[in-house]
Amino acid sequence: MNNILEKYARLLVHYCLEIKEGDQFYLKSTTLAEPLVREVYRQAIRAGANVEVELEFREKGRILLAEGREGQLRYVPPFFKKAMEEFDAYLYIRAPFNLREDQNNEPGKVQIRQDALKGVNKTYFERTATRELKRNLCQYPTQAAAQEAGMSLEEYEQFVFGACKLFDEDPVQSWVNVRNWQQQIADVLNSRDEIHYKGDGIDIRFRTKGRTWINSDGRTNMPSGEVYTSPIEDSVNGVIRFSYPAIYMGHEVEDVTLHVKDGYIEKWEARRGGEFLNHIFQMEGTRRFGEAAIGTNYNINRLTKNILFDEKIGGTVHMAIGQSYLQAGGKNESSVHWDMITDMTRGGEIYADGEKIYENGRFLFVSSPIA
Repeated sequence: MNNILEKYARLLVHYCLEIKEGDQFYLKSTTLAEPLVREVYRQAIRAGANVEVELEFREKGRILLAEGREGQLRYVPPFFKKAMEEFDAYLYIRAPFNLREDQNNEPGKVQIRQDALKGVNKTYFERTATRELKRNLCQYPTQAAAQEAGMSLEEYEQFVFGACKLFDEDPVQSWVNVRNWQQQIADVLNSRDEIHYKGDGIDIRFRTKGRTWINSDGRTNMPSGEVYTSPIEDSVNGVIRFSYPAIYMGHEVEDVTLHVKDGYIEKWEARRGGEFLNHIFQMEGTRRFGEAAIGTNYNINRLTKNILFDEKIGGTVHMAIGQSYLQAGGKNESSVHWDMITDMTRGGEIYADGEKIYENGRFLFVSSPIA
């Protein structure tokens, strides 16, 4: 375990965040991730960074929303604000105590808190878009996450570490190989204008001319394995059914179907969780898409109800309602960015400017991905 955590920390510090001497580095997680935090701190100090660490305790956010007065909900922590505005690197290690902690928060208070943080979040999106702020999101295995994934903690540890290629002799080289393979896909997509997803309950088109398909190679998420863009906002037309459960803020919605005209989601359906979906679609910017993407990590081959992993499942596509990616050229703004995923391995197709480039979960113009 110590050896794996040391490899994990080396990967995060030297590959994902490219920490340099003198970097100001903000490291955030929960107290459950202390073993990994310790190793990341060690590697970052050795690299010459100045490191600030924040460890959250159980139900910190829920207590604030449940008992805080309006002034407290509108308070923006000055150090967090400074880090987002001035620091060079930011790592958030997911290590949840309870994945349903925020499920029953009062919506009005949640909205106040989101409004208060809007300015800081805008700065975060702008600085990460240019990599002025080097950012990475990763996972430390906890009992809560293992239970959500339907695994024992030991099984989940093996899953997380395997998805990050930590059992490889040289994880950094493995991710460089992923980068090179995915760039072939991004290059083709960036040469096309109209993309068409087709499949069971899926017939949706969108345009991407002037936007950028991004090769997600582990330097912003670990693990990664996707190519993504922000579609031209008013170009999305058709219908898409998401075969995987869609999870957001502790709420799970099943069998979501969205009907879209000129970029605007006119109608939606869900077999379960429709009330929460209705609530989300009342929020600003949520009835347009901020992302369209294709999962390419074939080492992630099962649903874990953790979007960090699930959106990368090889043989899937996903679209996100809400906030766009500035680095892709997106313009939609929202406090929400909710990824919804669907399987493409059973008859799914992708066309680019009318040419079929993808079938049954695999691209037709590149060799099999490097495992």
